[in-house]
Amino acid sequence: MHFADPASGAPEGISASAQSFSRRDFLRLGAGVAGALALSQGQVVTAAPRKPNLVLIFSDQQHFQAFGLMDSSFDTPAMNAVASEGTVFENTFCTTPQCSPSRSSMMTGLYPHKTGVIGNIGAAGFGEIAQLGLKTVGVDLKRAGYRTAYFGKWHLGDVPTAREGWDEIWTVPGGDIDPEVTRRGTAFLDSVRDSQPFALVLSYVNPHDIYHFDPNVDSGPRAAMPSTFYTETFAGKPAVQKQFMTEDQGEPIWSKPEETWERYRGLYREKTRMYDEQLGQVVSRLKARGLWESTVLFVTSDHGDMDGNHRLIFKGPFMYEHMVRVPLIARVPSAFGGQTRRIRDDVVLTDLAPTLADFAGVTRAPCDGFSLKPALTGAGPVRARDFVISQYYGKQRWTNPIRMIRTPHYKYNLYLDNGEELYNLKDDPQELVNLASDSGYRKTCKEMRAQLERWMRENSDPFHLYGLTDREGAPV
Repeated sequence: MHFADPASGAPEGISASAQSFSRRDFLRLGAGVAGALALSQGQVVTAAPRKPNLVLIFSDQQHFQAFGLMDSSFDTPAMNAVASEGTVFENTFCTTPQCSPSRSSMMTGLYPHKTGVIGNIGAAGFGEIAQLGLKTVGVDLKRAGYRTAYFGKWHLGDVPTAREGWDEIWTVPGGDIDPEVTRRGTAFLDSVRDSQPFALVLSYVNPHDIYHFDPNVDSGPRAAMPSTFYTETFAGKPAVQKQFMTEDQGEPIWSKPEETWERYRGLYREKTRMYDEQLGQVVSRLKARGLWESTVLFVTSDHGDMDGNHRLIFKGPFMYEHMVRVPLIARVPSAFGGQTRRIRDDVVLTDLAPTLADFAGVTRAPCDGFSLKPALTGAGPVRARDFVISQYYGKQRWTNPIRMIRTPHYKYNLYLDNGEELYNLKDDPQELVNLASDSGYRKTCKEMRAQLERWMRENSDPFHLYGLTDREGAPV
């Protein structure tokens, strides 16, 4: 049976509000920029604001290798161009490989269990998953004097508190919206004036529309399968991984010939190319409007896709690198200390909110992330992490809670009901051999488990309570 991902449908809520300013306000914010109010729509902006403009653009379901700089089978000239002028964070992790909870972390800087969004909004596990009810970084940016806008996939519910801080907001849960996201985003850029810095968030759907792949119909381009497609046997792995493919979303493709899997890979690359095309249009408009050298740009994704690796597709109850690692590129203009380089230090998507706030000149409320501004401007290194944590709850009505703790050397995954995994990332970067039951790694496995349990206690992570439900079936 095939279960569709809840990513399309009627608008989750379309609203727009424009913050009005008096002429005195504009002149005060403009700090003497002559003729700021007289700029016509679409005219080139001639003066940089005192603070940098901020643009965050992110895709949905794009793994860390899904752009041309990392894998030449992906056609992503726009991402490649941004990377050539900016900083590429090679080891960026989502807090959870799923849309809603990951977005809750991106917008707040907190782990999903702290945001209350542990699964996809609208999906069911042990009862309905809560919507985001916390204030986001939009409030910080607004407080810093920015004109703010958010356009695109939201997937965080309709609680008014979470939607505060955006002067303009247009959101839908999914669907074929990417061209409209670009249209609204570029129209916003056309309305920019010299007097006030802006913060723009554009949230795209692709390549998430890989879920539209039909093994029995699609006959598009093909892409060669990765090595783990052939070498993964699922021996010694938690049973739910193969079960996901034989009984859940992977079932329609599981028994198909290799050519069908290659068409899946081909479509995933096409969906990624389509997203990159939208990104390119936004970058072009920034340049045409004279905003390129006054705008800090971030490009990332909310989580990955298995892309045929380990003979798996989509996303599900597994914590492989293609699920938890995503691209992150930041382009900071030279006027604000920008550099061109690659950084291998571990960063987490919780770092986005405090970074945006830091560039805006304000401090984000205490959160789990750290500002990347020092590293992006040459003022200091990336804040060191001893390990990275990622969480997973479930999807649709199938819950399989997992916790991951990862160091540069090892990855340990603890399943609530399906055992554990330990991978030596130095010797086995493809995560083929589960060492959790290997007597030679008993000490390492125990130490990683203890470190994970300590983090969960210190952060009040209710992982061990997910198996306990109340009378209505909701987690207690």
